[in-house]
Amino acid sequence: MATLDDDEIAAATVGEVEPYAVKVVLEDYNPAWPDWYAEEEAVIRAALGDVALRIEHTGSTSVPGLAAKPLIDILLLVPDADDEAAYLPALEAAGYALRVRQPDWYQHRCLVRRVQSGARRSVNLHVFAPESGAPEIERILAFRDRLRTHDEDREYYEHTKRALARRDWKFVQHYANAKSEVIEEILGRALSG
Repeated sequence: MATLDDDEIAAATVGEVEPYAVKVVLEDYNPAWPDWYAEEEAVIRAALGDVALRIEHTGSTSVPGLAAKPLIDILLLVPDADDEAAYLPALEAAGYALRVRQPDWYQHRCLVRRVQSGARRSVNLHVFAPESGAPEIERILAFRDRLRTHDEDREYYEHTKRALARRDWKFVQHYANAKSEVIEEILGRALSG
């Protein structure tokens, strides 16, 4: 859950950097979100076979009861995220587009599918390798699991998100950055207990 300034956003972006220039729109929890994830997981597994070591539904849509942008976040573990030839062509053929490449941050890649581009739903597919990405993988899953099991943290996080969603953001990453302090606070509780 890296925070990025504008120069880092530009450096990590594959293609044109597109300002967000709209309000963040949160929806109440939608019980269809797990089904949307399951459909995406099936697409990824069909495209990658054994190259997909692990696939997890993450982000706010993975937490029952939590308001979220209607965008499915998925964690995908592959043997080597730097070896894009092993997974990228198959994911592109399945409709995903590489948008973020951060080799110096746990070899992270982010591929997207967007409704505006004709997809059935919007998806962020975060790619890591188990060894190089282990610290961030643990954090992502610990945060998700804490929100799933602790109502007070889920409510606190939702309150923060709703307050921030009322503001205008140049890039969606700025909205994500603004949540960092609260995320770290909740993660501290998740990782200590």
